[in-house]
Amino acid sequence: MKSDAPHILLINPWIHDFAAYDFWAKPLGFLFIAGMLRAGGVNVSYIDCLDRFHPREPKTNSARRYGRGPYRKVRIETPQAVKDVPRTFSRYGVKPEWFLEDLKAVRRPDLILTTCIMTYWYSGLQETIRWVRKIFPDVPIVLGGVYPTLLPDHAAGQSGADEIVSGPGEGVLPGIIARYTGFDLNKKFDPENMDGFPYPAFDLQHHIAYAPFLTSTGCPFRCAYCASHILAPVRRFRSPESVVAELQYWRNCHGVTDFVLYDDAFLIDPERRAVPLMERIIEAELDIRFHTPNALHIKAITQKAAKLMNLAGFKTIRLGLETASFADRERLDMKVTRESFERGVKNLKNAGFQKEQIGAYLLAGLPGQNTAAVAESVGIVKQSGITPVIAHYSPIPHTALWGDAVKYSRYDLKSDPIYTNNAIDPCNPRPFNWKAVSELKTLTTS
Repeated sequence: MKSDAPHILLINPWIHDFAAYDFWAKPLGFLFIAGMLRAGGVNVSYIDCLDRFHPREPKTNSARRYGRGPYRKVRIETPQAVKDVPRTFSRYGVKPEWFLEDLKAVRRPDLILTTCIMTYWYSGLQETIRWVRKIFPDVPIVLGGVYPTLLPDHAAGQSGADEIVSGPGEGVLPGIIARYTGFDLNKKFDPENMDGFPYPAFDLQHHIAYAPFLTSTGCPFRCAYCASHILAPVRRFRSPESVVAELQYWRNCHGVTDFVLYDDAFLIDPERRAVPLMERIIEAELDIRFHTPNALHIKAITQKAAKLMNLAGFKTIRLGLETASFADRERLDMKVTRESFERGVKNLKNAGFQKEQIGAYLLAGLPGQNTAAVAESVGIVKQSGITPVIAHYSPIPHTALWGDAVKYSRYDLKSDPIYTNNAIDPCNPRPFNWKAVSELKTLTTS
């Protein structure tokens, strides 16, 4: 470590939830911050409470499921607010004693940064901070991420952090470092120029099972169920050359073969953005795989785009359909029609993609929605010859559907973000029951 530079510890906290699984889930923005700090001359340490490859964990084959896999979990007491839900509540991530050992093993930091991706995971963050205080009681803790951005007052009052950052952190990072450490961060990046960003610090992990990446931020749509325009209010883009250089770096220097596209609008304006990028990826002959858990915009899947995706190495295709009840979808978004859906699926199949590779997200648990509406959508997706993928709706403050969610929910959604957890079917006015969950599962598998 540089003796004259501050030491900053970044901690990715535990998850407390009824269910959690590593579906290519990494705190990418947080790891960008780690990379920026390191490039700016700061000594950086990283502890991941969700580390599936912790040295104390049994060895697993990360190539299975393209890098995905289950977190370690231990049953914990269900919060009083949701004790009515007949599901098991768990802590997901490493054992507390392992976390304690890792904290004791690092040099005392000058500042601790942490994050929280889901608003309803705040109790996992609280527990993480309580453990940190046992070892570093006087070190200031700054919280950023989705939770303090969407619910700044709750995060400020309940998280246990000394300060919160609401919104993107890149621009305010130098000021935070200077205020807490007196260090002038050597800012070698422009927050508006993504090509100049240091790479996210994936190498601080014990093992890189997959690498998320961005080619752009933000989204031109304002879908009623989505917070993208709040979390990333500015559309920014990377050049194809910059993206390919990063892919080559992780492939050649760290052996990464699975890359996860985190863009919210990858295929928007494809001839200017996605098409040139995929052409350069094909030319580079990288021998890598791509996955799209954030979903692709169906209207933009032309014959050309589908062919290029297949040649570039896309293996997991997820489509942002949300509902196939096209006559009633105006309240959700204006992204797709039945004709554009059928055309996009046909183009993917003609390009060589198989049924098991293509899934269409369908929202379930929307305010006022019934099982029959979901069943209709599942049937239409099945008729198209691809896989329906149920995505349970989680109400998000400041989105257009929030008012309806508050109206239909059996809980007071405004009083506690734990009530927005999609695992409890929060917008159903009736108590949670396993029969409804089983019915949805049966719809997609029968």
